[in-house]
Amino acid sequence: MANPGSSGYPVNGRVILHIDMNAFYCSVHEAVEPELYKGKPLAVAGSVELRKGIVVTCSYKARAVGVKTGMLVNQALRLCPDLVLIKPDFDLYRQFSRRFMKIAYEYSPLVEPVSIDECYVDITGSKIFGAPLDIAHMIQVRIREELGLPCSIGVAPNKLLAKMASDMKKPNGISVLRKRDVPHVLWPRPCNELFGIGRKTAEKLKKLQIHTLGQLAKADERLLTDRFGVYGAHLLLAANGEDDSPVNPEREQSKSIGHTTTLPVNMKDKHDIHRVFLNLADQVGRRLRKQGLLAHTVQITIRDPDMKTITRASKLPRASENADEFYRAACKLFDSQWKTGEPVRLLGITLQNLEAKREAAVQLDLFDYEKQPLKEKLNKAMDALRDKYGESVILTAGMLSDDPSALIRNSKVRGTSLQMDHLKLKGLDEE
Repeated sequence: MANPGSSGYPVNGRVILHIDMNAFYCSVHEAVEPELYKGKPLAVAGSVELRKGIVVTCSYKARAVGVKTGMLVNQALRLCPDLVLIKPDFDLYRQFSRRFMKIAYEYSPLVEPVSIDECYVDITGSKIFGAPLDIAHMIQVRIREELGLPCSIGVAPNKLLAKMASDMKKPNGISVLRKRDVPHVLWPRPCNELFGIGRKTAEKLKKLQIHTLGQLAKADERLLTDRFGVYGAHLLLAANGEDDSPVNPEREQSKSIGHTTTLPVNMKDKHDIHRVFLNLADQVGRRLRKQGLLAHTVQITIRDPDMKTITRASKLPRASENADEFYRAACKLFDSQWKTGEPVRLLGITLQNLEAKREAAVQLDLFDYEKQPLKEKLNKAMDALRDKYGESVILTAGMLSDDPSALIRNSKVRGTSLQMDHLKLKGLDEE
């Protein structure tokens, strides 16, 4: 890759940007209400009023005194008594997400969102706007001036190195990482610092006496494939800075749709737990139908107060879009896998093995053949009413509660950074 700051573009190869918004949720609140939040240690957290929630994210000023994502609010307040707690506003975050990606889209049609606060941009064909570093600087300045938000940008010949580069200078940094930089920049680092290598994989590598990325880059490929299968070859390429995956502007069909909720107190009563699953099933079903998909598999997630987490899944008799079927499957899984009376802190439902409804061949028995059209009409009618008047306009009695599972219906205060339903690149210029 040629030097992106001088002559500009490589003769052969790509130039990729990774744009990473810094402390995104907190930064959005600071931009919208600077008189309340500017320059203060901030944390966006659930169950703020109960002081029992978990820190979703925090500002750099809060991080400087030890506050971390995932920390209990009470623990965060002990570290930082002046910490300002803010309830999540995912409607607001989605608005700013669309706006910053719209800016990126003005410099290239090849924009790939990967979460609510980050995206890849292939600017190989964007010479008209200047050299790569010029484009990165223009995007960063526009995001700061037009939205009031800080971001870090990585410039590299592929997505992997662009992602690694954007992490090098935060907040407000622009970093270049070329393939020739990999030996002296990345190889001295521990394996778990490479994007895509988690704690468990790093532990397995240590057992092979592979502690650094340099050791991984020079490891025997057969040793890695024997231990990790085809993933072993990927690890070797990644440690050498190789990544040929394209920036994909077309959002692929969702591979899964899920919701989890952290409970404000440890739940033990099975009826309370089933009610949480009812709300979860309702919302994952809504999202599934909005995307025109059917699910073949229901997976549940259970976490206890000691943070031990298990997942269990079961295949449905046939592909479905119906919340009641997801609910029954989730409850059956829970009842068979969790000891009665054991406390639960987090619950989740994830729909997997999805396929487009229009392409699905659904097998129905005689009873379903008569019943299914009525259920589809009911789903459509209820979805239309809720789209128009809000999620809570039609509820079953079992959904009514004061625990956080009821908040799942409120898109303003509920969401995750990986939930991308709000982003459609073709609509980014329709604000």
